[in-house]
Amino acid sequence: MPEDNFTNTLYTNDNLFILNGLNSDLVDLIYLDPPFNSKRTYSAPIGSKAAGSSFKDMWTWQDVNEAYLDTLAENYPALTDFIASTGLMHSKAMSAYLTYMAQRIIEMHRILKDTGSLYLHCDPTASHYLKGLLDEIFGRKNFQNEIVWCYTGGTDSAKHWQKKHDVILFYTKSQDYIFNKVYMPFADATIKRFNKIDNEGRRYKENSLSDGRITKTYMKDDGKLIPDYWNIPILNKTYKEATGYPTQKPLALLQRIIKASSNEGDIVMDPFCGCATTCVAAQQLGRKWIGIDIEKQAASILVERLSDDAGMFKKFVHTEIIPQRTDIQKVEPSKPIKERLYKEQNGKCNGCGNDYLMKDMEIDHIIPKAKGGGDYYENYQLLCGSCNRIKGAKPMEYLRIKIQTRKNLLQEKITFGE
Repeated sequence: MPEDNFTNTLYTNDNLFILNGLNSDLVDLIYLDPPFNSKRTYSAPIGSKAAGSSFKDMWTWQDVNEAYLDTLAENYPALTDFIASTGLMHSKAMSAYLTYMAQRIIEMHRILKDTGSLYLHCDPTASHYLKGLLDEIFGRKNFQNEIVWCYTGGTDSAKHWQKKHDVILFYTKSQDYIFNKVYMPFADATIKRFNKIDNEGRRYKENSLSDGRITKTYMKDDGKLIPDYWNIPILNKTYKEATGYPTQKPLALLQRIIKASSNEGDIVMDPFCGCATTCVAAQQLGRKWIGIDIEKQAASILVERLSDDAGMFKKFVHTEIIPQRTDIQKVEPSKPIKERLYKEQNGKCNGCGNDYLMKDMEIDHIIPKAKGGGDYYENYQLLCGSCNRIKGAKPMEYLRIKIQTRKNLLQEKITFGE
């Protein structure tokens, strides 16, 4: 697989478009730290490397087309119901946020190898809703852990316990996945209990049995297995690695994930890569990487960091160009393709649903080429001339909204006798 066409590349664009253009079964590990729908605006402080960077973590249906729920319904009907019910239970903003995330996680699942893993970083604002989404896309049997990242700092609150943890949801694509045990050093008190050393330099402690015998228990050389709660300090401005970027995560956090769920030479992806912590950690540990971020200001910080990090990044690509898949057969539009599509669509336009003669239909890309779609059969459809002109180079969701708007206007005219 020509995966080097994609790796060690930073893309500046909407990650959905980039994901659409990446090959299936490409990536070994995905870590994502998306917005949490926290109703906050995050900005970097003046004077920091990331000064000028900010993002709004508030969601409405202007961020996500509601018509995408129709697309989800075709392959994930239970997920569609779940998102719709969340809108009733919580808010329309949460429903919009989950739709936005579902679009992208479906594509992440496609590009992940069968032995691959996904770690989704979130907080209690949306973690329980995101878990339901992941259960449907990845399968609940492929849920492995809810990791709690604990940290300190901040101010007191008079009305609730201090909020001092994030949640990381760990899913795999199958039950045959990469997992390397990761250890932490023993506490000083534990080491003191193993206070004897044998001729080979191994630490042990003696145990007195009831019959007077003495046995030896050796301390494991690797250390203590890490549990599912992690005490890793949060970054502050005094840390050398701190850029001032909003929500920057520590290298130690990403290094732990990458060591556990990938091997040297594997491909690590971060579709919300911000200031490149995942990319830097992957490079330090001998992995290849793919980073995506939509903010151009964030990208300039990222490029600076990749270039300056101990001279490691001698060669990487930074581009806004959407990649094109190379793992599927390219098929040019032709008469046989049109005949096959016409038969599959039962002679109906895939937009308005009306019957047409084949000569009055046109071949169109479901996902526009400018949004990561390619010339392959699964990305073709037949539209009538009117629908094709309305859609243009936009996604199908745009066409569906336009058609529904027309239907609503027509219904209003009939109702009010205009």
